[in-house]
Amino acid sequence: MQEEFVSKTKRKQEMHALQALGVALVELPLSQLDLLALPEPLAGAIHEAHRITSHEGRRRHLQYIGKLMRGVDPEPIRSAIEELQGRAAAARARHRRVEQWRDRLLDDDDALTEFAREHANADLQALRTLIRNARREIAGKREPHAQRALFRILRETCP
Repeated sequence: MQEEFVSKTKRKQEMHALQALGVALVELPLSQLDLLALPEPLAGAIHEAHRITSHEGRRRHLQYIGKLMRGVDPEPIRSAIEELQGRAAAARARHRRVEQWRDRLLDDDDALTEFAREHANADLQALRTLIRNARREIAGKREPHAQRALFRILRETCP
């Protein structure tokens, strides 16, 4: 039984891909990193990489993480990272939608009617009060307490 020939270039590309995956793991926040089920040596090396400040030391340590990645199945790790990044992108998009609604409600009186049409569960009286108070804050150049409260209510109301 003969093994399939893999060129040196192909092996190096695979090693660089594993090292890039290790770099992606190091760049994750520790809170998200703890959600992944990583083998102990790899998890420890990644936690250690967060403490290294020297450029050359960090580079060598990332190579070490790449070496540890060779003994791990990379597909579950890739899919978990993609899922985490997908959740973050969805959260950013939702945040932008809520900000857009807040800006529209503060700029246009008809936007509240449209918002009520799209979100039947919204507390319109509270929204009217917060919009009025936020507009006063903007006009008086005061602290944005009502604007923040309006954002919180919109965040709870919008899907």
